[in-house]
Amino acid sequence: MTSARDALVVILDFGSQTTQLIARRVREAGVYCEIHPFRTPLERLRALAPRALILSGGPSSVYDEGAPRISPEVFELGIPVLGICYGAQLTAHLLGGRVERAPEREYGAAKVRVERAVGVFGRFDPGSELDVWMSHGDRIEALPPGFGTIGHNPSTPACALADDVRRIYGVQFHPEVTHTPLGPTLLHAFLFDVAGIAGSWSPASFVEEAVAKVRATVPAGERAVCGLSGGVDSSVAAVICQRALGDRLRCIFVDNGLLRAGEAQSVVQMFRDHFHLDVVAVDASQAFLGALRGVTDPEEKRKIIGRIFIEVFDREAHRFGDGVRWLVQGTLYPDVIESVPIHGSSAVIKSHHNVGGLPEHMKLGLVEPLRELFKDEVRAAGVALGLPEVALRRHPYPGPRHAGRCLGELTPERLEILRAADRIFIDELHAADQYDAVWQAFAVLLPVRSVGVMGDGRSYDEVVAIRAVRSLDGMTADWARLPHELLARVSTRIINEVRGVNRVVYDISSKPPATIEWE
Repeated sequence: MTSARDALVVILDFGSQTTQLIARRVREAGVYCEIHPFRTPLERLRALAPRALILSGGPSSVYDEGAPRISPEVFELGIPVLGICYGAQLTAHLLGGRVERAPEREYGAAKVRVERAVGVFGRFDPGSELDVWMSHGDRIEALPPGFGTIGHNPSTPACALADDVRRIYGVQFHPEVTHTPLGPTLLHAFLFDVAGIAGSWSPASFVEEAVAKVRATVPAGERAVCGLSGGVDSSVAAVICQRALGDRLRCIFVDNGLLRAGEAQSVVQMFRDHFHLDVVAVDASQAFLGALRGVTDPEEKRKIIGRIFIEVFDREAHRFGDGVRWLVQGTLYPDVIESVPIHGSSAVIKSHHNVGGLPEHMKLGLVEPLRELFKDEVRAAGVALGLPEVALRRHPYPGPRHAGRCLGELTPERLEILRAADRIFIDELHAADQYDAVWQAFAVLLPVRSVGVMGDGRSYDEVVAIRAVRSLDGMTADWARLPHELLARVSTRIINEVRGVNRVVYDISSKPPATIEWE
């Protein structure tokens, strides 16, 4: 088995919106990589022993006060370095070149002519033109000593630079985005030809490593508990930990009364029957719905749901015995990245959100077998584990469940309307062979009523919004252009079959500026 640590690539993050895309492209090439803040100490970088280093883009200018910097000694580690956009400009600036404001900022599609087919351009023909995506206001005006230009365009003469002796390269465009079609070829040249990495890492090879790590983390005689939701993340984490711990793992499924139709029964049955997990199902719907009665503020809803969940989970965990010392979490790599501050302040992009604060007296250690994986990699690991296709294909489902999709007051009647509408939408997506074509789809019950005409009478009923988006990891998303015939069937069925609804609308907002969920 190839260890993920055998060929690590480190990406230093300078605050780019596409840093995670760099990591995804590297991993798609079969090379394990990690994202670390730009301020990572040199000693830490040496301890990581990466085979190559990538410097991300970022919103700053190298001359800005407080602009993110690294020590020039980074370039003396003796490993290949690729700077992208700001990373390229910072490379030139630190090594004796000159960076200046460009006469015209360059954002969007552009072409770069290959001057020399070396290094990161080694897989292109000299004189060929590459379609690339630019996003910069500065440009490199003078190269550092030892560097030469390997690619240019009229607006950015030093669009790509290289020091072949030290294996240091820079490009002022973004090879990681889909708008640079041959970007993967450039990255492959850097990873395979320049750095000499084999590219043998995969989520499947990761599974054995993860099982071994969990087994080494939880000592013999100690037990772990896992909050099993039925989603892809908690399912894969639970099966990995079961392989490692056997009957020392207990999964707790909490039915909060906010689930989709039939979800509690199907999830518990699948994991008991298919994987023979020790699953305890707890019907706490009355406790949740009672506490949520009359609450309309979405943040207050989330806090109440989190509090009640912790109370229920705490009680059930203690019933497992005194040997419970560990909590299994389905933390993913984006959670880890976004919990680390990029710049000097203590602010983070978003807080670590999987548990939401356990009671102090629980004092549980964390087992996070998926913390090195992106969402699509978790699905690939699930395939290697033999999880049923139906479990791996499930769309993401937020922590507040239908509480975040039933806008306004939560009542049993409104939740039933939402469940029925959501089930019709999902059933029709499956029937039209569109479910797997979208990343996430769901219905939302809006806190408004509309006038309608049903039969010979006037109605004043609920409004349902349906939403479907395409995405890779949920960081950005575009609304799905579903066939009009499908949308018409969904609307007709919901209005005809769900009593209390007389209007259906389709959400055509992308992320950004909207979020995928409404609350």
